Amino acid sequence: MRKTAFQLGLIAIALLVIAFVLRNIAIGWAPARDQYPVQGISVDESHGEIIWHVAGATGVDFAYIRATDGAEKRDMRFATNISAARDAGIRFGALHNYTLCRLASDQATMFVTTVPRAENMLPSAVRLAFDNGCNDRPGRALVLSELNTFLNQIEAHSGKPAIIAVSRDFEELYNISSGIDRTFWLEANFFPPDYATKPWVMWRASDIRRISGVDGPVNWNVVRP
Repeated sequence: MRKTAFQLGLIAIALLVIAFVLRNIAIGWAPARDQYPVQGISVDESHGEIIWHVAGATGVDFAYIRATDGAEKRDMRFATNISAARDAGIRFGALHNYTLCRLASDQATMFVTTVPRAENMLPSAVRLAFDNGCNDRPGRALVLSELNTFLNQIEAHSGKPAIIAVSRDFEELYNISSGIDRTFWLEANFFPPDYATKPWVMWRASDIRRISGVDGPVNWNVVRP
């Protein structure tokens, strides 16, 4: 009996060690640079104060920084983050979290009054994903119409076509990639995604990576060569 308990204890310890090793591999993983030379992060106020020059030294070539959320929330660290990213020599763009529960025009107004118009900024990005605070599920035609309204207004402000970051479940319900003619940013940990009807231009390859200069896990993104 004691021998069995001892053996079970050894197995449990071995499993814990394996889990620890696998976790460390996972949080440090990024796609190979020879396959994807341009890699970067997406961050928001939840990451606190980012030491941008340190993040840049870990291989961050660009950053998408959340600017706004819906029609009411501005990211409180957006202005600080874009200024510090610029000072660190990291290219940056602004990200909006789109909601189905507010008019597109109201969300666009929030975005364009938050994000400066600057030639050196990357194209604006809009993220389409379901959130716990909004249970509305309008029809596809209305979603596409509203999304086009939003895109037209923010693109008139930035002077550049936007990129659409769409989650798998949002794409499966609304098939955005066949209804909107833009470039797409898809999401899947570790393995390249294939759930859109168009090839992705940017891939969020990990949402658990940890890097120096940033508190907590970051979204790690790569650009298709």
